[in-house]
Amino acid sequence: MLHKYSREAERLVLRDPLVSSENTMAPTVLWYDLVNPTSPEGRSVEEALGVSIPTRDEMEEIELSSRLYQEDGAEFMTITALTNLDNGAPLKTPVTFILKGSALVTIRYAEPKPFVVFANRAMRANGQVYLAGEELMFGILEAIIDRMADVLERIGNEIDGISREVFRGKSASSTKKTKDLQSLIEQLGQKGDFLSGVRESLVSISRVVAYHAALETQTRKPAKEIRQMVKLLQRDASSLGDHATFLSGKINFLLDATLGLINLEQNQIIKIFTVASVVFLPPTLVASIYGMNFNLMPELQWSLGYPWAVAVMILSAALPFYYFKRRGWL
Repeated sequence: MLHKYSREAERLVLRDPLVSSENTMAPTVLWYDLVNPTSPEGRSVEEALGVSIPTRDEMEEIELSSRLYQEDGAEFMTITALTNLDNGAPLKTPVTFILKGSALVTIRYAEPKPFVVFANRAMRANGQVYLAGEELMFGILEAIIDRMADVLERIGNEIDGISREVFRGKSASSTKKTKDLQSLIEQLGQKGDFLSGVRESLVSISRVVAYHAALETQTRKPAKEIRQMVKLLQRDASSLGDHATFLSGKINFLLDATLGLINLEQNQIIKIFTVASVVFLPPTLVASIYGMNFNLMPELQWSLGYPWAVAVMILSAALPFYYFKRRGWL
C-alpha cells in the first residue's frame, strides 16, 4: 500500500496514490509511506525520486553499514520498531527512512501505532507545520519515542505490582504460594523480553539521529530548530534507555528474589519431613524392641507392660519435638 502526503494550507493532505507525481498541477509530495509495498508501488517511488528501494531482507540486515548509508544522493536509515505493544507480545519490525531532497520515504511491513498517530496529527488543521521530509522523519521518531515512554511507564507499573506479589505475606498453602511464584517468574520473563525489544529500538533510533546529524551536505545546513530537535530526540532516547536499563535490573532482582523464595518454601517442606522422621524414630525403635518374639523378655509377663511401652513411645517422640521447638527449628 502506498500513501502520498503533500502540504496544503499548512498541513499534510493525503493524496490519491494514482495521481502521477509528474503532474505539474499536483502539489509536491513530501512523504511517500510504503506499507507492505507491491512491486509496482516500489517502482513508482523509485521513478519519482530516482532511488533504489531496499528489499525486506536488506532492511533486516543487522550490520550498521546496511542500515545507515548514502546512495544516489539519498540517506537510507533503518530503525527497529515494535508492534503489538498493547497485546503483551511485541514484535520487532524494521522501518526504513529515505531522505531525498525535501521528500521522505518510509518503508515498513507492519503497522506501528506511532505512524497512524503522527499522520492524523500532521493532517489536523492548526497543527504543527512540516516543511520538508527531514522534519517529518523527526516527527515520526518523536511519536515512536513517546510511544516507548508510555510503554515503559506501563511496564514499570506492572513490575511494581509483581514486586508486591513477590514480597507479600505468606499464604495459607505453601504449595499454592509456590505455584504463584512460578507464575510470577513467567511474567518477569515476558517483561524482560519486552524491555530488551524496547532498548533495541531506542538504540537504533539514537544511531539514526546521530548518523543524520553528523552528515554534512551542501544541500542541507541544519537550522537551529533542527539542531534542537536532534538534541531533544537524543536526550529522550538516552533517558528512556537508562530507564529501561533500570527496569531490567529490577526484573533481575525480582527474579532472584522469587527463585530464593521458592527455594525457601521447598527447604521448609524438606525440613518438616526431616523433623518428622527424627521425631518418630525413637517410638519406632521402642516398638521394634517390644515386637521381638523372645521368651525371656521381662515385660511380656508384666501387667503394665503395654501401657509402659506406649508411654515410652510417646515420651520418646515428645522429647525431640520439644527440643526442636526450643531451638527454633520448627
